[in-house]
Amino acid sequence: MSESFNLDGPAIDAPIDDPPPRPFEVKFADRVDRLPPYMFGRINNALYQKRRAGSDVIDLGMGNPSDPPNEVVIQKLVDAASDERNHGYSKSNGLLNLRREVTHKYSRKYGVSLDADHEVIACLGSKEGFSHMCLALMGPGDTAMIPAPYFPIHMYGVILASGNVVSLDVADPDRFLANVAFTCENMTPRPKLLIINYPHNPSAATIELDFFVEVVRLAKRYGFLVIHDFAYADVGFDGYLPPSFLSARGAKDVGVEFTTMSKGYNMAGWRVGFCAGNAEMIRGLGTIKGYYDYGMFQAIQIAAIVALRETEPAVESQSLIYAGRRDALVSGLKRLGWNVEPPRAGMFVWAEVPEPWRSSMSTMDFAMKLLEEGDVAVSPGSGFGPAGEGFLRLALVENEQRLRQAVRQIARCLNRNPISVAGD
Repeated sequence: MSESFNLDGPAIDAPIDDPPPRPFEVKFADRVDRLPPYMFGRINNALYQKRRAGSDVIDLGMGNPSDPPNEVVIQKLVDAASDERNHGYSKSNGLLNLRREVTHKYSRKYGVSLDADHEVIACLGSKEGFSHMCLALMGPGDTAMIPAPYFPIHMYGVILASGNVVSLDVADPDRFLANVAFTCENMTPRPKLLIINYPHNPSAATIELDFFVEVVRLAKRYGFLVIHDFAYADVGFDGYLPPSFLSARGAKDVGVEFTTMSKGYNMAGWRVGFCAGNAEMIRGLGTIKGYYDYGMFQAIQIAAIVALRETEPAVESQSLIYAGRRDALVSGLKRLGWNVEPPRAGMFVWAEVPEPWRSSMSTMDFAMKLLEEGDVAVSPGSGFGPAGEGFLRLALVENEQRLRQAVRQIARCLNRNPISVAGD
């Protein structure tokens, strides 16, 4: 076989070196590309670096309960985990006896009758259940109405399900309802879903039962479904009992309610949540969960049964603990001249950034100032959308002494004169 030669260079048929390899491109789905950078990443990284350097930072940012569950619940988990029969896949909708305990609580506390087989499902925390419910209900072209400011999963659970979002100011309940009606009247196609969250995170806004009565009326008039995120059902103060959406007549016709054992029962890391209400929506959630998970570890479910059955007095005592923390923090911030209202429920204080910092820097920069110069971590309101700009969310997860210390450190950070905080 003859060869061809190029007199000015190597043989034409000679091997040519491959070009340098390029990085292999990973292309994410559009739903992931629609997610913004994580708003709290800057603060979390600074918090980590300061603690690594030995600083004793008081973390009021994340609402992570710091108290343990009741001892009887922990012991039941130990006993159940020691039983070899509990080590296997469980049903994704939860043990029947666990779902029955949920129905007993709804009946006892809210006067609501539920069918444990068709109107209650257990979730791996309410956040998982909410996200999967969005997958069951939403798709391209569908729109959800959500509160503003918003808890991030209320926005991005919809976006990850390829839906669109309209956010409505949550501060005034009557205005919120009027905006729901206005949106339904003027948007084509009409929104498919309304997401509500009372007691509200992050703003701590609360409502009375007549609010939910009107929500049901609007849902039936305009044909939208309702999801109520009732995460702080068990944390009310000064005689206020947060109402259940399902207490409103006809609520089960139009929607569901998510509850959790993370807060009142101090079981955040256990990931025990529930969805209750409309049987068809529950069925849709169960369909999604059937593909995505094999259910909660059975020993945890058994311990959760005991918690629901035997520890309601401890849940009530936990609310009193949060109320004491609220009073310590709010009174201290007021002594600094901050404009802050004591919340009626929930685990957070929603505080307006004081002047002159409110008009001279962003809320994120102010939060970073408190962390870097005062060793106090808080959540900037802007992390909950534009409606949160100018506010901070402070979690009631430290004891009263630590909260008073946080106030002193904030005072020093902002160059105030030393103050006397009640109880020092």
